[in-house]
Amino acid sequence: MELIRGIHNLRPEHQGCVLTIGNFDGVHLGHQAVIKQLVAKAKEYQLPSTVMVFEPQPQEVFARETAPARLSLLRDKVQLLAELGVDRLLCIQFNQHFSSLTAEQFISQLLVTQLAVKFLVVGDDFRFGQKRQGDFDLLLKAGQQHHFVVANTASFVLSQMRVSSTKIRAALSTNQLDDAQSMLGRKYALTGRVAHGKALGRTIGFPTANVFMKRQVVPVKGVYAVEVELASGERRTGMANIGTRPTVNGTRCQLEVHIFDFEGNLYGQRIRVELVAKLREEQPFASVEALTAQLHQDKLNAQSSLAQL
Repeated sequence: MELIRGIHNLRPEHQGCVLTIGNFDGVHLGHQAVIKQLVAKAKEYQLPSTVMVFEPQPQEVFARETAPARLSLLRDKVQLLAELGVDRLLCIQFNQHFSSLTAEQFISQLLVTQLAVKFLVVGDDFRFGQKRQGDFDLLLKAGQQHHFVVANTASFVLSQMRVSSTKIRAALSTNQLDDAQSMLGRKYALTGRVAHGKALGRTIGFPTANVFMKRQVVPVKGVYAVEVELASGERRTGMANIGTRPTVNGTRCQLEVHIFDFEGNLYGQRIRVELVAKLREEQPFASVEALTAQLHQDKLNAQSSLAQL
């Protein structure tokens, strides 16, 4: 899959495509249904299947700290969309300049001139352009004028419930990991590169792989039983804390993973941490001894949860 970073990197050879637009946060089963439709239509038209996403996501620009928690980072989207057979991913930097484009400019400059879209599939609630003035009806009219087809993404239904990123975030926040998994089509996971920490865990018998969270808001917090996929592809079990580590006066959100019976060096490697079961909320402890005692109990609880898989 070709990754195109920014409108300025669009070239004449990128003209002519079958396109869908959205955040695709989480690339859940609803998104996957849309992408499969897109890929099939692209083969029918004998054109590249193209997905347009925005970085940062629009709500993160307008709402900042109150924006919804991200389910996936751009790197995660790239991998998941590539696995679904997408030919091109156009990642547009969403900033004040881009958001100032009128709906008509968005259509004429980007969709018509630079991409020469032949088939466009978007939700009927899709809004775009300055002050969100553009809507599905405007795209239909533009399609008639500029000779491209506009199709609606019907809501994907799972057990009579509409699958959405909002519902997945709600399931994660209420510890309904099975519901989140059924909507995602996989276990919810956090990914990132292992960095050096303060090494406190190693001194008390619980060494951790530390990953600093890049996203503004994380959809999960607390202590979890986890499965870990290492950069080598090896899978291990363990437990993880997601939070600010109040016992050591932490302020930055961090993922700390203790992998059971593991002694290797993971610094600089990317890991994928799948959440299996929530064990407890993050909490401060009066002493390192109290923290250590709780970690021993957490390990027993995690092993019990993992044994049920």
